[in-house]
Amino acid sequence: MKFGIILGSTREGRVSPQVGEYVKNLAATQEGHEFEIIDILDYNLPFLGTGTPNQAWNEKIDSLDGYIFITQEYNHGMSGALKNAIDSAREEWFNKAAGIVSYGSGGGIRAAEQLRLVLAEQKVAGVRTNPAFNLFTDFENFSEFKPGEHMAQGVLDMFEELITWAKALKTIR
Repeated sequence: MKFGIILGSTREGRVSPQVGEYVKNLAATQEGHEFEIIDILDYNLPFLGTGTPNQAWNEKIDSLDGYIFITQEYNHGMSGALKNAIDSAREEWFNKAAGIVSYGSGGGIRAAEQLRLVLAEQKVAGVRTNPAFNLFTDFENFSEFKPGEHMAQGVLDMFEELITWAKALKTIR
């Protein structure tokens, strides 16, 4: 099975690449499955309805069996760039599974919950376990990602749920 670790921020000084690498490193324990980081910044997606759809983005989303979204919380929600990236594809998302890894001053929980609602509309099954990292305890100076060792188990639990759901949903695609 192939999974994309989608970085949900395009902001200057973002820390999502650090969180994504942490998740990808833990994913190495999931034998027989592929995990790759997908940075929405690399796709230069136009705002929905303002330009030509990015075919490379749609093909990438379609090629995957599931996703792990790295989402930060901005103003009690997910970033506009992530919402636009999700809206930029449609059927490519259908009947797949997703895990959410969030971060922010409150663990990014509000962004994760908002993301769950949007993904449900795209027929993406969100798994229950949501590793949530806090800017005050899991980052040094709010910019260097340094989670405690105890946080890895939540990510591993999320992988287990994600792989189970992705296998089940593959049977109906």
